[in-house]
Amino acid sequence: MSLLKIENYENLVKDTKSGAVVNTSKSEFQLYMKRRQERNKNGDKLRNACKEINNLKSELREIKNLLTKVLNK
Repeated sequence: MSLLKIENYENLVKDTKSGAVVNTSKSEFQLYMKRRQERNKNGDKLRNACKEINNLKSELREIKNLLTKVLNK
């Protein structure tokens, strides 16, 4: 893999084989990974909240059905 430094950008290099621009800054990579992990956590929280809401809906339907049966007797 051959890398060429990009003018006016301290942490960017270009891979001559693939044409990809690569950021060589470890601190920026760590910041990116931290932000990515936070997004994943937020996504997990949202999925869990949706599951809980769906469970509550199901339980309410069951309660409603039981109440309807009791009132019809």
